[in-house]
Amino acid sequence: MDFNLTKEEELIQKTAREFCENTVNPVAELIEDNNEVPDEVLQGLRELGLFGIKGPEEYSGGNASYVSYLAALVELAKASSGVGMIISVNNIGQGLLNHFGTEEQKKQYLPKIISGEEIFSFAFTEPGTGSDPKQLTTTATKVGESYVLNGTKRFITNTSFNGPLVVVAKESESGKATAFIIEKFQDGYSLSEPWEKIGLHGGPLYDVYLNDVKVPANNMLGEIGQGMWVLKIAMVHGKIGVVGVSLGIAAACREEAIAYAQTKMHRGVPIIEKFEHIRMSLTEIEMKFNSAKWAAYHYAWMLDKVKDDDQLIKSAALAKVHVAEAGVDIARTAMSVIGSYGLMKDYKISRLWRDSITGSQVEGTAPTLKVLAANILFQ
Repeated sequence: MDFNLTKEEELIQKTAREFCENTVNPVAELIEDNNEVPDEVLQGLRELGLFGIKGPEEYSGGNASYVSYLAALVELAKASSGVGMIISVNNIGQGLLNHFGTEEQKKQYLPKIISGEEIFSFAFTEPGTGSDPKQLTTTATKVGESYVLNGTKRFITNTSFNGPLVVVAKESESGKATAFIIEKFQDGYSLSEPWEKIGLHGGPLYDVYLNDVKVPANNMLGEIGQGMWVLKIAMVHGKIGVVGVSLGIAAACREEAIAYAQTKMHRGVPIIEKFEHIRMSLTEIEMKFNSAKWAAYHYAWMLDKVKDDDQLIKSAALAKVHVAEAGVDIARTAMSVIGSYGLMKDYKISRLWRDSITGSQVEGTAPTLKVLAANILFQ
């Protein structure tokens, strides 16, 4: 196999890397402290086309590969996990509209979320049910040529930005999970205060309150009862985002550990030269990082090449678990290299540690995703 990036993929990676060096890194701590990405960063993402790397060309997208998207996302998340999460969730919308959307829906929503003029959100999880589709309490009631939505969704990203939100609700007549596209900030739409996460700052989470939110019936995404398939396809496109963010955090941990070991002196000698256990820790980081990297890029390659939805769902689950758990191990080992200094907020590794722990818990925990993969593997 050829593990090299193409010239186009290298160019997209380089564009993201230089943008981070010039624009994101200088405000990374501000993003951490304020839990908000500055407008100049969002505008830069728009100008460089980083919201729409994968978007179809006919809707002004970059039409690039998933490998390109992953390469760029790793660079963004290495600088700021919050920036990576905003891009990741927006990409879910592009995947869902391409998979289930009518031509009218694609024309209405894709150009704006590809350009970043508007930013997409996806709402499934609820306060009392988690992500169990059989216990959905949000309802969609048919009234004439419209549906009226009522309910609460929990831990939803990008909901403070203008743009479309896909909500999965129980269609009242059939009782089946069904997806709808709504416009955020219309009548009946409101948000909680942002949750105070320990990590992944810059991509704030909110509860979404839907109180008699009215949507046209033709804003149904897919068909009645396809809500679970919408969730699964959202997972396919969302997990590559979480994988990319986790890999970016791991890459930053790796860099921090190496830089510290090379500059921290013990009696005039860098600790990387003096202590065997430091070299062994850095070697363990390298081993796990390479394993996570190839798992991530293999999944991106599958998204470019494989059309079987079940195989993509299985690979999404396995890649997310492997890369996220490797990321936690890498962060923990990097902390052991840096030692007590890593407990201080002055050191970037403290932020990366919180990010890695948070990333392993979002978009499905390891046990849930392993069960999902097993059901496909051994059906």
